[in-house]
Amino acid sequence: MKVILARSLQRQIFEQMETSYPNEAGGFLLGRAGAEAIVIEDIMAVDNVFAEEEQYHRYAMRPQDWMRFEDEADARGLALVGYYHSHPDSAAIPSEYDREHALPNFVYIITAVMMARARDMRAWRLRADRSAFDRDNLEIDA
Repeated sequence: MKVILARSLQRQIFEQMETSYPNEAGGFLLGRAGAEAIVIEDIMAVDNVFAEEEQYHRYAMRPQDWMRFEDEADARGLALVGYYHSHPDSAAIPSEYDREHALPNFVYIITAVMMARARDMRAWRLRADRSAFDRDNLEIDA
């Protein structure tokens, strides 16, 4: 599946990830899902509420955030199509923790942040049987 993200949204994600370093940061991807591509129309940053001493390698949000952003997406004629987060000083590949907490049919964009600089961004989708992630084709659009 192709995932299309505007360069301006990529810059916003990179800025959020770099500002939050050395902790993980993340949020929701709002957009439209088609048969051949998912187009990301907007992002919504969400505070990391994981235990403070664990935020360098874990990210969590409140269930109320999920509901609030789902309502906001609906009101704008969009859908929650995925989720993005950072991996400080680690590769932009899903961890076992990511797999255990992910949902099939969602796009997961992970950004590697090395020494406070966003370096690599990749898109992933969890298989229906939840056994592993498959890499999506992430296209950064001007």
